[in-house]
Amino acid sequence: MTEVSSLTGRLLVATPALADPNFDRAVVLLLDHDEEGSLGVVLNRPTPVGVGDILEDWAQLTGEPGVVFQGGPVSLDSALGVAVVPGGSGGDTAPLGWRRVHGAIGLVDLEAPPELMAAVLGSLRIFAGYAGWGPGQLEDELVEGAWYVVESEPGDVSSPSPERLWREVLRRQRNELAMVATYPDDPSLN
Repeated sequence: MTEVSSLTGRLLVATPALADPNFDRAVVLLLDHDEEGSLGVVLNRPTPVGVGDILEDWAQLTGEPGVVFQGGPVSLDSALGVAVVPGGSGGDTAPLGWRRVHGAIGLVDLEAPPELMAAVLGSLRIFAGYAGWGPGQLEDELVEGAWYVVESEPGDVSSPSPERLWREVLRRQRNELAMVATYPDDPSLN
């Protein structure tokens, strides 16, 4: 078996060629990636459901828009909290109720009392469901050219304009990927 180089904490940005409607123009933050598979959340799929409608105690800690995001097509009845803790990328002890994923980005224990996190959170986003890949599945999709892999930034988790995130992430790349940001939504209208 070949060794899997971890992509945890990086972004998967859907290529225009990706045909799966679940991931059309998706930006996925990988929360876990190893030889057993991969798990991430789609950062740019807001739903009309307010966080207060399902997790009232956490609603005041989420940024704008204060809605639940569809993290992916798997387990839509489960919730994940992803938060940025400023200074959380250092070697200091992680705050109670938060587990570092990459740098200042981590997972929040939504079973913990929100007041434990209130003073340390820089931003919080709630996701219903997640995107998942079995062993080798994501690597196959990467070889097929379905995804661009780029570095994440803490602000990606809490982008106030999630509908523009796909273009913004591509535009900040220092190579030909910046040009992909100009790809039309419907190339047939070109």
